[in-house]
Amino acid sequence: MIKYKISFFAFLIFALFSQNVVSQTDSNKLDAKGKKQGVWKGFYEESKRPRYEGTFEHGKEIGIFNFFDDTKAKSIIATREFNAKDNSAYTIFYDQNKNKVSEGKVVNKVFEGQWKYYHLASKNIMTTEHYSKGKLEGLRTVFYLSGKIAEEINYKNNSKNGFYKKYTENGIVLEESIFKNDQYSGLAIFRDSNGNMVSKGQFVNGKKAGIWHFFEKGKLVKEMNMSFPENATKSKL
Repeated sequence: MIKYKISFFAFLIFALFSQNVVSQTDSNKLDAKGKKQGVWKGFYEESKRPRYEGTFEHGKEIGIFNFFDDTKAKSIIATREFNAKDNSAYTIFYDQNKNKVSEGKVVNKVFEGQWKYYHLASKNIMTTEHYSKGKLEGLRTVFYLSGKIAEEINYKNNSKNGFYKKYTENGIVLEESIFKNDQYSGLAIFRDSNGNMVSKGQFVNGKKAGIWHFFEKGKLVKEMNMSFPENATKSKL
């Protein structure tokens, strides 16, 4: 799912922001100051198939722009609805079967506010993220196809900072931990799929440190000083 999201997304963004290939037709007009005016159509350089179509008003995009894939089907793979008040564009990406891939606001060509990503070929949300000037900021939530929460993690300045929780589909918390600048930091608790604690301890700079407790079926069976794991194991059996 992650590879699908990255590869398909890279293609969509390339198509979305590459509006420089145009055809010399009656549609592509300029105003007296040499700025784009009226309906403009862009085309793929090699195939000459339509890439995008939208309207300009004295060089500024207005209304809805449609972006197409490079096939004879001319499938819409993205739309952008421009808002002159805040210089934003509400953007929706689609796959070639007309399913939404993601949607959210773009301001000055970077993500802003909440973005939603969808499960493959589904109307169900897979992930919600929040952006500030193109950087992740705030809560990121991942959902199972059923709609149940799978993961929650907080971001600050595009890095994991704050609590992290991972759940089974029936709501059991598998992991509770804390991140600082993309690294584990502080108390972490790990559980099995039945909700029994497996291990518990502290992280320092992304590494286990100090006394860690290990459990089997919820019963403490071992303590280990992870700062010196080679000679500090103490069995509780």
